[in-house]
Amino acid sequence: MELEIYQVNAFTAEPFKGNPAGVCITQEPLPASLMLSIAKEMAISETAFLSLSDKRLRWFTPQVEVALCGHGTLATVKVLDDLKLLNDDGSYEFHTLSGELSAKKSGERISMDFPLYHPVESTFISPDKCAALGIKDDDIEFCAEFEGGKDFIVLKSEDKLHQLAPNFHALLQTEGRSIVVTAKSSRSDVDFIARYFAPWVGVNEDPVTGSAYCALAPYWAEKLGKCSLIGYQDSERGGYVGMMIKGERIELSGQAVTLIRGTINI
Repeated sequence: MELEIYQVNAFTAEPFKGNPAGVCITQEPLPASLMLSIAKEMAISETAFLSLSDKRLRWFTPQVEVALCGHGTLATVKVLDDLKLLNDDGSYEFHTLSGELSAKKSGERISMDFPLYHPVESTFISPDKCAALGIKDDDIEFCAEFEGGKDFIVLKSEDKLHQLAPNFHALLQTEGRSIVVTAKSSRSDVDFIARYFAPWVGVNEDPVTGSAYCALAPYWAEKLGKCSLIGYQDSERGGYVGMMIKGERIELSGQAVTLIRGTINI
């Protein structure tokens, strides 16, 4: 069996920037075990699988299936556009573990309708986890949880966030799902910066994490008094995420570049 496979850089207009996602589009669904094997072989943070017969979209890290993935969805829309499979108005609707999601390409920009996650304030974060991240109590302005146990940490200093060099082996000795760390930006072109660490699912640092902005957006919208925001993920590759809060949903937007097209022989 031959399967077409793509690698797309999401949340960027440049090759070798943003977050690379694998994309595999088939007529009928693939077995979950095969999707996981392909994701392991791709060896990037996420690979997205879309079956056209039922419009079911699934995302896999090299270790597990995840319930929501922003950059994988963005990358899938880019490939659908390359293959001329979007609706006439540039839209597409997906069935996912996070419910019905829709997306639309307009010009070079892709917008996605995603759920909103309100961070729930927490008064405690594991000292071992903080030590592994390389932060102290005095560095933290606010901490919370979102989407069923993911950590949300706001730092007082964007310089501190930029300089973080977590000990991922030590992080794995603590309980967790993932950690988003964020800070207000002094830059004129973005409202805040963020980084995302998820060694528990095989992704030490994710370059640009669309789903995290479902929680970052409501926090910074309230903090800054605005419903339209621009975030920058301050990873080595870097990437920009546009956000517009619409009630209890959020529109995430960005660009994408198809970098690799190939075939998997199974």
